[in-house]
Amino acid sequence: MDIHPELTELDRIVLTDLLQDVGQKPNTESRSSEKVVASGSPAKDASNIVTDHVDTEDAITRLKALNTQKDSAFQPTIFTAWDSKDISPAINKHVVQPYSRFAQGVVRHPTDVVFLTHLLLYSSTILPSAIYLLWPGHFSWTHGILHTVFTMWCAGPFTLMLHNHIHNNGILNSSWAWLDKTFPYVLEPLMGHTWDSYYYHHVKHHHVEGNGPGDLSSTIRYQRDDIGHFLHYVGRFMFLIWLELPLYFIQRKKYNLGVRAFLSEISSYAFMYGMWRWNPKAATFVFLLPFFLLRIGLMVGNWGQHALVDELEPDSDYRSSITLIDVPSNRYSFNDGYHTAHHLNPRRHWREHPTHFLQSKTAYAGNGALVFTNIDYIMLTITLLRKDYMYLADRLVPIGNQIGMSKVEIANMLRTKTKAFTEADIKKRFK
Repeated sequence: MDIHPELTELDRIVLTDLLQDVGQKPNTESRSSEKVVASGSPAKDASNIVTDHVDTEDAITRLKALNTQKDSAFQPTIFTAWDSKDISPAINKHVVQPYSRFAQGVVRHPTDVVFLTHLLLYSSTILPSAIYLLWPGHFSWTHGILHTVFTMWCAGPFTLMLHNHIHNNGILNSSWAWLDKTFPYVLEPLMGHTWDSYYYHHVKHHHVEGNGPGDLSSTIRYQRDDIGHFLHYVGRFMFLIWLELPLYFIQRKKYNLGVRAFLSEISSYAFMYGMWRWNPKAATFVFLLPFFLLRIGLMVGNWGQHALVDELEPDSDYRSSITLIDVPSNRYSFNDGYHTAHHLNPRRHWREHPTHFLQSKTAYAGNGALVFTNIDYIMLTITLLRKDYMYLADRLVPIGNQIGMSKVEIANMLRTKTKAFTEADIKKRFK
């Protein structure tokens, strides 16, 4: 199992520590002899991956230093595609670092320079592109297609930036509160979101129910390696969430949230319809396609995040979600791969997830948590729907009692965690 060269330094530290644990514990027929590898990479014995042993406490110290502004090792995240070491020294010194120092005074946390970077990116590309397309007489098919493609390329990182915003009541310094409060209303419809719906569904609903029986986006009643069940899951969210979420709040006597959730959806639909009536072609590429594609993407991602649910303790955050140490989730989407860590503490800062994980490694192992590498949520969903459990076994980073299990044993173990729960199961397992 190779360490991907594009992993963030935080992820490399965590994965190196986990792989050392694999090498320290004796295997059976097992993962060391089976040469579990990343696709297209030369096979390596798992016990020989890490040559320089690093103590876990030293690794934690390093992670903390990277996040501490007063430490000489401090490294804010400025870009997602590049680290400071990848940038020309002259450009880094005269352009990037002055920008970083300024941006640290704008964002709420000094590590989060990348949030300002992304706001500037979207405001200077997607926003003016959308205005140009919508302006009468300016639409072209080529521009419309390219606009939607680029928007969807940015939609994932934007959504995870918004994810940080809704969990922590903003991402910018209080002196920039005017921008912090207004940018979602400008950018959300351009990125496929409806106004405030993500907050109502994700913060006020999903994290309250935790993928349990009352969660409208729960996966537990579905056979999670069955494409028919998956299509039903996506379709229900696409066509019914505008009604089901307000009813959920009203049934729980949260009338204010119910009304606000309903109005946020309906007003967004009315806005998109009005823009479509005014300029059908441009509105299709600027608003409608991003809306439908993003909602599909959100459900594909949520399925992957909560597809592997323990059959005995499905109400455990450790056993109903997973951790991914991969490039798309963590480098480009602000450590979204640490989904178990996020459910354990939804308000934890995204840069703190790797530190928390190593500090709590024993708890993760003792609770039978699942950790994967070199696979993202979308590919995990696709792999499950193909029922390719052997590939998933290749991607699993074993911890605790999983160390020493053969690939076949791991594949069989994973298969048990996609079984649909009956209503009798739910009554028994959820208290």
